[in-house]
Amino acid sequence: MANAVRAGLVQQHWTGDKESMIRASVDAIGRAASAGAQVVCLQELFYGPYFCQVQDADYYSYTEAIPGGPTTELMRDVASRHGVVLVVPMYEEEQPGIYYNTAAVIDADGSYLGKYRKTHLPQVKGFWEKFYFRPGNLGYPVFDTAVGRIGVYICYDRHFPEGWRALGLAGAKIVFNPSATSRGLSQYLWRLEQPAAAVANEYFVGAINRIGVEPLGDNEFYGQSYFADPRGQLVGEAASDADDDVVVRDLDMDQLQEVRDLWAFYRDRRPDAYAALTQP
Repeated sequence: MANAVRAGLVQQHWTGDKESMIRASVDAIGRAASAGAQVVCLQELFYGPYFCQVQDADYYSYTEAIPGGPTTELMRDVASRHGVVLVVPMYEEEQPGIYYNTAAVIDADGSYLGKYRKTHLPQVKGFWEKFYFRPGNLGYPVFDTAVGRIGVYICYDRHFPEGWRALGLAGAKIVFNPSATSRGLSQYLWRLEQPAAAVANEYFVGAINRIGVEPLGDNEFYGQSYFADPRGQLVGEAASDADDDVVVRDLDMDQLQEVRDLWAFYRDRRPDAYAALTQP
């Protein structure tokens, strides 16, 4: 492909402690980079268990400043060492008692570009996110990186089309959706919503999910991380549903223009007719 971005997704099981989880993730980034990846995204809240299966204030200890916290600084070094753009989902402390489900975006030279805070938060059995996080308040930023303009949407966000569209309108070419999604209630949507978002918004989507059953609950995370192209097709196969995996795929960026010329969704939008959609 004359104009391709080689992109990577990392899905992992919980190793049992933060330090070993970070080491495993750094190793996975290195393997993706060795395979030629130019941009890599980790899973939601990558360095911890998915602690939202329970409501326990002890897990507030997993928070860090973004930027300036130790994991952001480590990942800046990792990005610079490998020459890769990184999307790093973490548990952010803005100030004591104010926490967000956040992804930092780091450029290939190690520079910190900014962050996205998860906008939509579930509060149902096994996904008690409003106990841990405030809803995001930074809008839908798009980041100019060494591989082009990328955006981030996090897990439960994927059920809401408005943010997907906002990222497309802001010029995103690839949108990453790091997740912690389990078998049962929403599994049938995993191969439906994100390819549909890629079609409706005419960009690539990288969907990342963790794997395994963690000690805090009986949610079984099923992996199957994948890239979807703007035609809604998977780029290669999805990852394993049971094992650690590093997905590296070539994304043909010329396809974006081809699809936008064929399906002129942005031309044919009618924002003048949508005012009622913004009303509570």
